[in-house]
Amino acid sequence: MNLTPQTGKTRSPGRVRWWIVWTLFFSTVTNYISRQTFSVLAPLISTQYHLTHTDLGRILGAFQLSYAVTWLLGGIFLDAVGTRLGLALAVVFWSIVNIFTGFATSVFGFASSRFLLGIGEGLNWPGASKTVAEWFPSQERSLAVAIFDSGSSVGGAVAALAVPLIALEFGWRSAFVFSGLLGFVWLAMWLRVYHPLDRHPRVTEQEVAFIRAGQDVPATSADRGVRRWLNLVRDRNVWGIVLGRALTDPIWWFYVFWLPQYLSDARGFSLKRIALFAWMPFIAADIGNFTGGLISGYCIRRGVPVVRARMWVCAFSCLPILAGIPAAGVHSVYAALALICFALWGYASWSTMGLTLPSDLFPHDVVATVTGLSGLAAGLVGAVFTVAVGILVDRFSYGPAFLVAGLLPLFATASVLLLIRAPSNSPPS
Repeated sequence: MNLTPQTGKTRSPGRVRWWIVWTLFFSTVTNYISRQTFSVLAPLISTQYHLTHTDLGRILGAFQLSYAVTWLLGGIFLDAVGTRLGLALAVVFWSIVNIFTGFATSVFGFASSRFLLGIGEGLNWPGASKTVAEWFPSQERSLAVAIFDSGSSVGGAVAALAVPLIALEFGWRSAFVFSGLLGFVWLAMWLRVYHPLDRHPRVTEQEVAFIRAGQDVPATSADRGVRRWLNLVRDRNVWGIVLGRALTDPIWWFYVFWLPQYLSDARGFSLKRIALFAWMPFIAADIGNFTGGLISGYCIRRGVPVVRARMWVCAFSCLPILAGIPAAGVHSVYAALALICFALWGYASWSTMGLTLPSDLFPHDVVATVTGLSGLAAGLVGAVFTVAVGILVDRFSYGPAFLVAGLLPLFATASVLLLIRAPSNSPPS
């Protein structure tokens, strides 16, 4: 697969932007390995400390609450201090917190650690989206988003494979130390590779010209101060992005946080067997990231307007997510995993478009803020859904949760199609 695509008949000049986006991919990988360490170990930890599903819902929900708020405040923070420093501080913070999570011994201790982890990890996606808006022309942007966002799937798969083995060999507390140390390795890479476009020491004038020629929205917004934020709140495109994310991200959180526990509870999987199978849905999601990015990029190169191409992919991608509904009811565990894989493939394709739209529709200096607003809404809805899943499982079963997760994308896609419109200054193709 060629991941440094061509435009026309000649290869685009320069590769600095691709080095940067692959560095963002690795930040997302380390982000998800840290995030998933607790979820993968939840069956073991819950047995040792006699945690109920409601307890697990509260612990997982604490992460999502702080994560949601950081998406908003973190977006504003990154717009103010810049991506280079902002992401460096974020990774150091979440890595240290994850290491100390291994010393927790109670619901309060785990919930507090997860709350702090969410503060650091909430900066990753606004920062990555801001970087892609700065460094990529519109025809390459969806593929760039697919690359960095696919790190979530790869990180989740690596965590599902590696964390149980580390825990079985060295103890579960050691797994938190391992996943926390990875962030410091990434930090050295980031400080070496990333600088802003206008003062990067290794970017060529040809690459800068190529990037700026393919960007359809201005680098800075015309409004300043309070007026800029008020105009964003009144913008229908903002609400289309916010509702779309708020009604799709809970699907991901459900499968990411609850799948290991579901496999243990409903399918009788041991920790070793979870390691053998729980990585598969993440690989399906990884393929979905590239499916959405490549299809929309192909449509744009064939003359389809940028925003229309994104929405077509959303409409197509919402249908496979429905496959998750019967997963809880089928007898075969392999059929259930296949249905979950198909659902997450569709979700990831949809999600790539949701993360790309802010940079398609808004000036670069507000992209992180718009992305943060959508992340805030998605995180809050996801936190409520995560806590609700714990209560539902304690009182009923996993079935209602699978049903809700399957139906939400229909409403998300309707919101995107009804609310989002291409900006008037965007060219027709």
